[in-house]
Amino acid sequence: MLPEGNCLCGPTITNHCAEDVAEEGSMGVWPTWRTQMLRLGGWPLVAILLCGSASMPLAEPVAAHHLEGTVHGYLMLKAEDGRVLAVGDLVEIVRADRVTAHTVFHFKDGSLDDETTLFSQRGTFHLISDHHIQKGPFFPHPVDLSIDTNSGEVTSKSTGKDGKEQVRTDHMKLPPDLYNGMIFPVTKNLRPSGAEETVAMVVATPKPRLIKLAISAKGEENFSLAGFERKAQHYEIRIELGGVAGAVAPLVGKQPANTQVWIESGEVPAFVGEEGQLGEDCPIVRIEQTAPGLPEAAHSSQPQARNGS
Repeated sequence: MLPEGNCLCGPTITNHCAEDVAEEGSMGVWPTWRTQMLRLGGWPLVAILLCGSASMPLAEPVAAHHLEGTVHGYLMLKAEDGRVLAVGDLVEIVRADRVTAHTVFHFKDGSLDDETTLFSQRGTFHLISDHHIQKGPFFPHPVDLSIDTNSGEVTSKSTGKDGKEQVRTDHMKLPPDLYNGMIFPVTKNLRPSGAEETVAMVVATPKPRLIKLAISAKGEENFSLAGFERKAQHYEIRIELGGVAGAVAPLVGKQPANTQVWIESGEVPAFVGEEGQLGEDCPIVRIEQTAPGLPEAAHSSQPQARNGS
């Protein structure tokens, strides 16, 4: 059971401002995690004010103490009232020092949240590429964002006012601590007693921008695993806009809710759960692991013992 009563049972998953204003219109800034997961999409006024983000200082990449392995985990996405909104899969395939992580959620209303991330983990974590798609009724502001760190090419797709698809490609100087689609492995490698960690992320407004994510440890909390009590480290992730944008965002009601992540520590840290918004104007949801139900026929197919045998 996650803090506040949610249940966990399942397999462990180990730049000219004037031009920007004209281009962005009512679009805003919202990081797309993903799910790895809680994926983030836009703030009108804040996006206009965020004109200096491209010059954010570089930070050191996160050390890879706990390497990702080949895994297939089952996930579910729940509303705050406990209703299951979507089911999903996290599949990681490891080849040498490179990991391909694919996380997908299929919603009951037909919406889709799909992200494929390629990264290396030799000494430190390094993002190589990321492609994140959010579409359907659950997402008022669809996302289609692709990142290639080798070329510095960032491509975003959006729908114009005329209903036609618009494709924008920018070349950016991407920092070594860029972690789109890598919140889970990054958080699992932070020290619970360590200082706050700041990493970078690209968001589409629709103009691609760099923002900062500040990850801080909040201490241990209890959760339940099939009725047995366990402890998890609680981390909080907040978006740092800085400057005028950071001061104005809370005043205009466009500061996104902080994201909460729970990780069970140990020799092999395990993801326990996550809580936050998937995008602008999306409700707060929880991502948890789940377990498949065995076919009912599995019990009836066993041979019955005869009396006297």
